[in-house]
Amino acid sequence: MNYTIPLVAVPSQTLTVQLGAQSCRINVRQRRTGLFVDLYVRDAPVFEGVKALDRCKLVRDAYLDFTGELFFADTQGTSDPDYTGLGGRFLFIWSDGAA
Repeated sequence: MNYTIPLVAVPSQTLTVQLGAQSCRINVRQRRTGLFVDLYVRDAPVFEGVKALDRCKLVRDAYLDFTGELFFADTQGTSDPDYTGLGGRFLFIWSDGAA
């Protein structure tokens, strides 16, 4: 199952969302060099400062103990996301990994 995480087109935002059984806080920040994401589950960091790329996993290692996967998808091509297209062109998706 896939779930689109709602984002808005602003350069910095923090949201709290339930992903499966995980209470998550996600920070999304635009920098000169790209869009970066931090993920916390129950206030414990899973990863910080991971650069968002089109259709590339943000949770890159199983030892990070996060259920599912997070990624951005460009709905109009294959560009890496930037804040101006968040919530429209660039979707932020959580997949639970189920077929």
